[in-house]
Amino acid sequence: MSAAIISNAAEAFEVAQRLAENFRAGAGQRDRERLLPWNEVRESSASGLWGITIPREFGGAQLRQREVAEVFRILAGGDSSLAQIPQNHFEIVDLIRQSASEAQQRLIFGRILAGARLGNAFSESKGKNVEDFETRIRREGEFYVLNGEKFYSTGALFADLVPIIAISEDDGLVYAAIAERDAPGLNVIDNWNGFGQRTTASGTVTIENVQVPADYVLPAYIAYDQPSPAGPQSQLIHAAIDLGIAEAAIEKTIDLVRNHTRPWIDAQQAHAWQDPYSIAAIGDLKIRFHAAQEVLAEAGDVVDAAIVKPNLEYVGRAKIAVAEAKILTTEIAILATNKLFELGGTRSTLAVHNLDRLWRDARTHTLHDPVRWKYSIIGKYYLTGTEPPLHSWI
Repeated sequence: MSAAIISNAAEAFEVAQRLAENFRAGAGQRDRERLLPWNEVRESSASGLWGITIPREFGGAQLRQREVAEVFRILAGGDSSLAQIPQNHFEIVDLIRQSASEAQQRLIFGRILAGARLGNAFSESKGKNVEDFETRIRREGEFYVLNGEKFYSTGALFADLVPIIAISEDDGLVYAAIAERDAPGLNVIDNWNGFGQRTTASGTVTIENVQVPADYVLPAYIAYDQPSPAGPQSQLIHAAIDLGIAEAAIEKTIDLVRNHTRPWIDAQQAHAWQDPYSIAAIGDLKIRFHAAQEVLAEAGDVVDAAIVKPNLEYVGRAKIAVAEAKILTTEIAILATNKLFELGGTRSTLAVHNLDRLWRDARTHTLHDPVRWKYSIIGKYYLTGTEPPLHSWI
C-alpha cells in the first residue's frame, strides 16, 4: 500500500476535482451494469484524500469540517456511490481520534496515511432500532473475539481494515474492533441490491469468532455515551453527498434546457431556454442550492467548535446546525433530481441517458436517517431549549 500525503485544503480540492472528473466518465455504466469500482476506490485512497482529517501531530492535514464537506460535495458530483464508500472510513477516523490511546492513534493513523482503507461493520438490520446491536465482543487474553452479523456495510468489501461495533459481554459497553479484512471468520457478502447507490457494495458482513488484537480495539462508548461531535461529523458528510448529487442534477438540467430540450408549444419561443417557466425553475434551484451550500459550510464551523469543546452545549449546537443543513440538502437533492426530468422532458427518461441514476441515488442516500424527525428536534431546541439526542444519528 502507498498513498500521497495531502497537506492543505487547496490540494485536497484539486485532487477531489480530478477524481470527480475521472469518476463521472464511467458512473453511468457502472450503475447500469453494477460494476463495482475497485480501480476507482484504489485511485481514491492512493490520492491521499482518505487521510485529510488525521490530526497534524500524526502526519495528517487535519482539514476543517467545512473543507471536508466541500471535498465530499465535489466527489459526489462525479459519482455519489464513490463518495459514499469512504464516508464510514472518515467516521471511524473521528472515533479513533476521540477514543483511542496515543499509541493506537499512531499505529492506525500510520496505516491509513500509508494507504489503508477502513470499511464499516456498524449497522444491523434485525434489531428493533438502529442502536439495538446483537454483535458481541469478549476478551480472551491478548485478543478480543467477536460474533455477529452486520448490514449496510458500505466500504467493507473494498477495505483493508473493517471496524466492527459490538457490545461487550464483560461490561455491556460499546467497543469498536478494527479487524483485518482477511481475518478468519470475517466474511463480506456482496448482496446490496438497493435501486440507488448501486455500486457501494453496502451488503452483509458475518462475524464468526473473529479475533482482533487488543491494540485494535477501541472504547467507542467514550464517544457514543456522552456528548460527542461524532454524530454531527458523520451527518455533515452525508449532507455534503446529497448536495453533490443536487449539483450534478442541476448542471445536467441546465445542459438539457440549453442544448437539447424542445420548447413547449404554448411558450411560443424558438428555444427551451427562453421558456419563462423553465427560467424561473432554474433560478429557484440555484437559490435553494446556494442556500444549502452556505448553511452546510457554516455547520462545519460549528462542528469544529464542538471538536474543540465536546460538551453538551457545543455538541448540541453542532447537532442542530448540521440537522438544519441536512434538511436543506435533502430537499434540494430530491427537488433537483425531480426537476431534471420535468424540465428535460420525455427524452430525458430514455434509458440510453441513464439520468434516473441521479434520482435513484438521491432518493436512496437521503433515507439514511429520517429528516422528518429533525424538524421537531430543531423546533424543541429553539422553543424550549431541549438538547438534541446524544445518539450519533443527529
